[in-house]
Amino acid sequence: MARQDGRPARLGFGLFEREAALDAAEEALDLLTGLAPEPPSPPKRAERAERVPAPRDARVVPLRAARSASEAPRAAEPPAARGGVLVYAAPAGLGKTTLLAEIRRRAGARGCTVLSARGGDQEQRVAFHVARQLLQPQLAHSSDAELRERLGSWYDIVGPALGLRAATAGSSPDPQGLRDGLDWILTHLAVRRAPLVVVLDDAHWADPESLGWLASFAPRAEDLPMLLVVAYRPDELPDEGAEFTGHRSGQRPHGLAPLTADAVAQLVRDRIGAHADDTFCRDFWTVTSGNPFETVELAAKVRDRGLDPTADGAHELRDLAAALKGSGLISRLERLGSTTVRLAWACAVLGTEISPALAGALAGLGDEAVADCAERLREARVLADTGDPAGPLEFVHPLIASAVYRAIPDGIRVAFHGQAAACVIDAGLGPAAAARHLLETHPDGDPAVVAQLRAAARENLRAGAPDAARRHLARALREPPTADERAAVLFELSSASLLTEPATTVNHLRAALEEPISDQALRHGIVYRLSQVLAHSDRLVEASELLEHESRLTTDSRSRLRMQAERFMWDALRSDEPESPARSRRLSTLADRLTGRDLTERYIIGLRAWDATLRAEPAPVALRHAERALEGGLSWADESRGFEVPVLVALIHLYADRPGRAEELFAAGTAEFEKQGWRGAHLSFAYTLLGYIRFRRGRLMEAEDFARAGLRLAERVGPRTPALWYATGVMIEVLLARGRTEEAERVARDHDFGEPFPAAVTIPDCETVHAELLLATGRTEEAAAALADIGRRLEPRGKRNPSCSPWQLHLALAEAATASPARALATAQAAVARARQYGAPSAIGQALRVTAEVSEGADRIKLLEESVDWLDQSPAAYELARSLVALGAALRRTERHAEAAEHLYRGLETAQDCGADGLVEEARAELAAAGLRPRALHTADGNSLTARERAAAGATVRGLDPAAVLGVDPTAAARLLSAVYRKLGTDRSGLAHALGDPGAPDGPEETPGADDPVD
Repeated sequence: MARQDGRPARLGFGLFEREAALDAAEEALDLLTGLAPEPPSPPKRAERAERVPAPRDARVVPLRAARSASEAPRAAEPPAARGGVLVYAAPAGLGKTTLLAEIRRRAGARGCTVLSARGGDQEQRVAFHVARQLLQPQLAHSSDAELRERLGSWYDIVGPALGLRAATAGSSPDPQGLRDGLDWILTHLAVRRAPLVVVLDDAHWADPESLGWLASFAPRAEDLPMLLVVAYRPDELPDEGAEFTGHRSGQRPHGLAPLTADAVAQLVRDRIGAHADDTFCRDFWTVTSGNPFETVELAAKVRDRGLDPTADGAHELRDLAAALKGSGLISRLERLGSTTVRLAWACAVLGTEISPALAGALAGLGDEAVADCAERLREARVLADTGDPAGPLEFVHPLIASAVYRAIPDGIRVAFHGQAAACVIDAGLGPAAAARHLLETHPDGDPAVVAQLRAAARENLRAGAPDAARRHLARALREPPTADERAAVLFELSSASLLTEPATTVNHLRAALEEPISDQALRHGIVYRLSQVLAHSDRLVEASELLEHESRLTTDSRSRLRMQAERFMWDALRSDEPESPARSRRLSTLADRLTGRDLTERYIIGLRAWDATLRAEPAPVALRHAERALEGGLSWADESRGFEVPVLVALIHLYADRPGRAEELFAAGTAEFEKQGWRGAHLSFAYTLLGYIRFRRGRLMEAEDFARAGLRLAERVGPRTPALWYATGVMIEVLLARGRTEEAERVARDHDFGEPFPAAVTIPDCETVHAELLLATGRTEEAAAALADIGRRLEPRGKRNPSCSPWQLHLALAEAATASPARALATAQAAVARARQYGAPSAIGQALRVTAEVSEGADRIKLLEESVDWLDQSPAAYELARSLVALGAALRRTERHAEAAEHLYRGLETAQDCGADGLVEEARAELAAAGLRPRALHTADGNSLTARERAAAGATVRGLDPAAVLGVDPTAAARLLSAVYRKLGTDRSGLAHALGDPGAPDGPEETPGADDPVD
């Protein structure tokens, strides 16, 4: 075989008729090492469905390394290295392993770093078995200190999964967080050890955790100096490996066809002798059907027997071939003696990477006997000759290993697995390694087996493999455990299924509560976990009733207090709570008596603050309780508590016009999630709500970035989950504020954002967001009906703060659009009264603007002027821009063009700074209608305070008149302070904290002058 570029082909030994497969590998390696001209970049993923399918020989999926849009190509530069994915799919015995060995050799010859792993029939249930094969050799030689430095924050997350450190007590990373950590390590290796070639053989036998990780990582290989090479049997690939089938990317795997008669003849003459005649070779091909494995093995058998390779000897080929597989192989094995058979059985049970000492212990053989038997098995071509008699034992081919394993009598095989578990434990390999053998044994009521399986489950759970933990605990239940242990095993099983199967988790926990439980701490833990799962499954009523029932049964006062706290929390999130006012009174009375000495008390105080916010008690009252709750600390990543109360306490600051403080708390909480490895629903919530905070501050472009990040994470969690509800809701609100209504509709449609909505009324309220979308798209009657229904449910429950539940404001707009102006005005005025009761300037200003929109005549301008005054005292930049533009438009319509221009110009600049594109266009249209042209826009200087702004803020904090201190008129001073509030994310009451916070941005050292941007 010769290549078109003139370089000689380098076929590996025994690689017959694999030119196309090797050509593809050569091309991929050329691209990886930068030796080949760079072909045109493939179309973007979104465009691929519209393009003509790639030709059969274009099966590598490389992508151009990321470049700056402004970077021009240089003719003198060498071709850029590019990564990709190369996949081979073929039935057993067609040469995949030999092919991959040749690719590894060629990659090494080119100076590539090669990582290699192989799935094993017996190791499929060992979590991260393949990942450890790939990554452990690159890291295991480092000391613990070096590993900590090298892996940074990922050390605690990925260390247990890769066997680099023991799992420690505490919360476990979620599977997505662990995948992100493995992604980071492989990306880091690809960059530092480039070019990198990662080879996975027998992917159909890879453990689900590793296969799912590599499949999700595969698209990223296109953008790295990395080639991922995968081989599998197409009929046996699990769902986790669907990425490698080519259905998503459109790049079909390479198939490997059986050898032709000519190739078999060449192989026979290479292996047996050039004198093999044509008849013999043709019969050889007929007997083996061109299967490379059988051809090679039969050739070896013919050579060992000294069979004459002529037509006269051809009749013996069929019998010799029968001895290579199935019963023939087993018969040949049995002729080696019972001792040798036991060693072969032990190796088949142990799987791959077989330690001779461990195999000898399982077979009951000493070291010399193991060496003798292993040599006989190598001579019989059952075990491979690796060149190291003392090294690990390895079967010649997985087909032989499978045949030997299936030939072990059932009873003996089960006993071997039980003995293997004991040998693995004695060898110090840990419970997880032993557990895969225990899964193959019959239940026998053995407490030791239950203990080992529970230990293995804990190890896997803390390593981020809940599915493996669930398998072990389910098997432990079948053993079965003792009556005293059963509830504990069910509780542990609920922890393993919590993230993926909430309905199953509920069943496990209910079953656990029905067991006799002598340990009250265990019972209470089951109750807390069950209430959490019920609440997160939108079964808030059941969660509340469970806690009420159990609180009456417990005799421990602290446990009863915690159950009260949990019940208060779930009731506070219900939109259908029947006794909301009474609960609020009980909560207030209880919280006022507590000092916050432990987490339970601080949770109750935090819930009191949230209740005060919902009911529109004065914002200082809510803030005082929120700070009391924070004094002793509120952990966001306490697995036994949930993160709801810390989130609510942070949001209290947002609604009270302290978004800067809310962001501080969210930053700390997000760091906890990431440190813990919680990168699924938890991190999605954190990013989503950070986006919501930025939205409330009017930083719409930043809000969109955070919301998109939260939405991407939520999509990985699953459809119609709480994380996806809220991420979609925030995304819709941001898009509407940016004036992209059609895109908001598309997001809602793509994520099935509609009824039925979850019962929990959290932030944002999905029903209100949906009604807002209906309003924006002209479906006012539907919006009015939906909002009126929300009001009917929330009004009796006292949830009436327009700052956090703005249903009244949207309802007023909907009523005005449906020919009910009087009712709309009354609704808006009620919202204004509640906003004034709460006292947050942003809430008052927004409510006044809505009231102006449903009012007529001179009242409209007065209301808008007051709205602007209030919003100038708040950090809500987008709401200020809306009121400024509305005021300018109202003034223009009354022919007050000079005043209109002042507000429109300011509104235009504020909207531009916010990224409110739709509002910018509205302001431009109003200016044009007034006969004015928009002047050059000034872009706000991020978070940095100018010297004059800092001076105005300092004077305000000291109780001085900023206008007098700076020598400006009150209007200029008010605008300086307005910019301060927006930049620091606070209102006047929080200004001292914001200025004194070490994390607050410092303004540049400059002298106030005429160029101050506020003027």
